[in-house]
Amino acid sequence: MRPLAALVFLVALIGLAATTAGRPLRGAPRCPVFPRSNPWNQRVDRLPVARNSATLIASIGADRPVHADFGSGLYQGAPIGIPYTTVPGNQKRVPVSFDTADESDRGPYPIPPDAPIEGGSNSDGDRHVIVVDRSRCRLYELFDAHPIAGGARWRAGSGAVWSLRSNHLRPRGWTSADAAGLPILPGLARYEELARGGINHALRFTASRTRRAYVAPARHYASNDTDPALPPMGLRVRLKQSFSLKGFGPQARAVLVALKHYGMLLADNGSPWFITGAPSRGWSNDDLHQLGRVHGSDFEVVDTRG
Repeated sequence: MRPLAALVFLVALIGLAATTAGRPLRGAPRCPVFPRSNPWNQRVDRLPVARNSATLIASIGADRPVHADFGSGLYQGAPIGIPYTTVPGNQKRVPVSFDTADESDRGPYPIPPDAPIEGGSNSDGDRHVIVVDRSRCRLYELFDAHPIAGGARWRAGSGAVWSLRSNHLRPRGWTSADAAGLPILPGLARYEELARGGINHALRFTASRTRRAYVAPARHYASNDTDPALPPMGLRVRLKQSFSLKGFGPQARAVLVALKHYGMLLADNGSPWFITGAPSRGWSNDDLHQLGRVHGSDFEVVDTRG
């Protein structure tokens, strides 16, 4: 290969690596979902098992089944999962007032009036709103978001802004739109990933009881319980390599492969072993329901101290 051609080829490879670090989003193909070196995008299948793995798994629920908290169609009139949307760089920015203002990133935020809300506009749940500025590759996330005056401004419990090209974390002790102080978007199972080779990042899950502690990359806890048997926010678990994938449909299998390679991070209080994803008409609810055959005892806690 001629020197000039080799240089062009190398530059192309570098550019490709930069744009594919963290599988790009539908609607924002030039934006990675954080760098490849980000904890969400790092494999953990070769890391050691934590010494207290069995204790922590038992406290979450060794006999409790996994549940895909995402899918297709509607549940109680709203899409199943946590939705997100992308906007152009000239999207109008609107003010946001926060209940937890001292731990939230100030606005304005580029939230369109029709931004999808988790659970729908009448939801009494977490009401997350996730928006990606595809021109700047910036991620905006809100918890308990409510539009005011038709979306001319918003009120939220908390909010955080992230650069999708950076590994920057929240300040220690700060929440985000998630209890663990983590971004939500990188932990969602997204249907379009299946057509691009599978899910190549960790997923997000919840537990009913957590400890007054957090481990990196988490930055916040949401409990007053100091029992060491309880899991801290940011805990990373993975599906045991010995778990057989025989008999699972292609979508459930894709989730399980990701859980073996990348595991999942404890991000919030909620039902045990609920895994979150973005809603899509492409998901097969029957296929995803097969994940109920997986139980807490099929997981192990990863020692990520190294």
